[in-house]
Amino acid sequence: MKKVSTAIALLAIWAVPAVSMGQMSANVGWVSDYVFRGVYQEDTSAFAGFDYEDDSGFYIGTWGADVGEGLETDLYFGYGGGSGDFGWSIGYTGYYYTDDWDDTYTEINLGFSYGIFALDFASGEWDGFGSPADYSFTSITLSPSVGPYFTFGSFGEDFDGDYFEIGYGVNVSGIDVSLALIQSDDLGPSSDGGEWQLVLGLTRGIDIGSSD
Repeated sequence: MKKVSTAIALLAIWAVPAVSMGQMSANVGWVSDYVFRGVYQEDTSAFAGFDYEDDSGFYIGTWGADVGEGLETDLYFGYGGGSGDFGWSIGYTGYYYTDDWDDTYTEINLGFSYGIFALDFASGEWDGFGSPADYSFTSITLSPSVGPYFTFGSFGEDFDGDYFEIGYGVNVSGIDVSLALIQSDDLGPSSDGGEWQLVLGLTRGIDIGSSD
């Protein structure tokens, strides 16, 4: 899934006009169970990513993860803005895989937020190894400044399924430590067939600096 290379992403970054300022960052991490939108991916996974965000609101990035029998690579870009407590974004995400672990997903993403509330919507297509399928995904997240966050997500069109997640994160010596409890009917081997899974995550963010 989520193979467009990092080199392509970097070329797009340097195509941004030189008069604009931007921030570059990277991240590396690990999760005890890789679950995406309530769907099991792999028992344990290491990941890394690179992001660029321009002062105008333009962003672009790439992210990769170990999925056991292959590698997932994502490419995403878009534009966001807002005023006060209100924020919005529109973008594109492509999910690509090696070794036929899965086929390509491409989607348009829309996001809206106000204070501690966030609404995200994705409309996409799965190549389906020659049998394409359309899908949509909608999620609502509540993220108080103190305490745990809550997310509910649901698939539509040719895909089906809902999930709920509650989690909490802290920063320990520069490492973001998160713990999430996920409820879904598509957790597969990660929960031995059950509907609940506890996931531990460790992420290290790296500030590369600004460019002009």
